[in-house]
Amino acid sequence: MAQYSAQLDGVFVALADPTRRWVIRRLGHGPTSVGDLARELPMTLPSFMKHVRTLESNGLIHTTKSGRVRTCVLNRERLAVVDDWLAEQRRIWEERTDRLERLVTDEQENQQ
Repeated sequence: MAQYSAQLDGVFVALADPTRRWVIRRLGHGPTSVGDLARELPMTLPSFMKHVRTLESNGLIHTTKSGRVRTCVLNRERLAVVDDWLAEQRRIWEERTDRLERLVTDEQENQQ
């Protein structure tokens, strides 16, 4: 559980920044070179590389280098960590709202 939590924390930290979320959305359309990604953003390449390293260190993307071109590829499986967490939260809140609905319904029936 602690390892899962650390993985989840890292993914959320990586996704907390709008630039990194943009990169994830962009890579959802397919692999793209770092240079092409950086050209679309109003920042220097060294600044952009910090975002790439954050995404890569948290497993959301991986990069490969061929000659002088570094290509970024989205790791869709890593996003499953977030999906699993959200599904668990959804289940918890659905159970709570179901209990609340039963409580209100029972209360209304008792008053009638």
